[in-house]
Amino acid sequence: MLKRILVPLDGSLLAESVLAVAARIAHSSDGTIVLLRVIGVPTTYTPYVYGSDMAQSPQLAQDLIDMEQENAEKYLAEIARLDILMGIQVESTIIPGSAGMSILDTAKEEKVDLIVMSSHGEMGFKRLALGSVAQYVSRHSPVPVLVLQGDGSAPLSAFPDPKHPLRLITALVALDGSELAEASLEPVAYLVAALATPAQGTLLLSTVANKQADRIKHGTEEYMRDEAKKYLIGIRERLQGSDLGKLNLGIEWSIEESKDVANALIEAAESGKMIESSHEFTGCDLIAIATHGRGGLKRLMAGSVTEEVLGSTKLPMLIVRPKGEK
Repeated sequence: MLKRILVPLDGSLLAESVLAVAARIAHSSDGTIVLLRVIGVPTTYTPYVYGSDMAQSPQLAQDLIDMEQENAEKYLAEIARLDILMGIQVESTIIPGSAGMSILDTAKEEKVDLIVMSSHGEMGFKRLALGSVAQYVSRHSPVPVLVLQGDGSAPLSAFPDPKHPLRLITALVALDGSELAEASLEPVAYLVAALATPAQGTLLLSTVANKQADRIKHGTEEYMRDEAKKYLIGIRERLQGSDLGKLNLGIEWSIEESKDVANALIEAAESGKMIESSHEFTGCDLIAIATHGRGGLKRLMAGSVTEEVLGSTKLPMLIVRPKGEK
């Protein structure tokens, strides 16, 4: 269950744009939102502005930190009072340090189940830039990370809202035949169930088959597709027979054929495709992927693939680091 949700904020509207989604999850799971603000001496306080003596003064540095602390407290108090968070238990934490490490440390200390953050931010603890903080957190986080694109290309309307409560949510779940890649299954099931409630959400189990490599190994494309089909059907049956089967979820499957794994996943999720298991045409609202995976239907979820998808897709991404992976 996604009971404790960490939301890092930096004072920017881009970072705050994730609050609607975090609130949706918290409402559905009766969860708690933990707001995080990382502080430090602002980079604008330099010797060029205040003079070298003032910049090197321990007292001045402490005064600046105290001012940052006070401003952060006021800011988080205002956020906690937003209408969108009404009825949700909200906690706040403020810590000094670097953004990436502070987010990870807070996730451990607060025992959160999910981090929800924007791929971009602008102020406070530096720009939450794709390729820096968001990428660092998703690569090293001990808990799943839901990264929402902050450039406006993934509007919040992709998720249910009070005016359209029955909108379906579909997540493409990238698999490669390995247990490591399957680490995303449980968290994405709970996430989609929470976002879709009271409607039924859908998991689209998807794997990418490299036709050329498989032909060299097995000789026929039919063998490759049969193996992929057996694997995905087996995963669906396993999920339906587990506790996750009690969630209000439909489970479909599809097979992509391409040598470019990242592009195939993005194309299927964003453009939509005919789902082989139900013969319905659909697009997806988010992509779920593990940071690593090995074996089975070829190595797929290498960190480079995950980061390539993260850097290119317009959709939100749920990124899961398997337990025991470093």
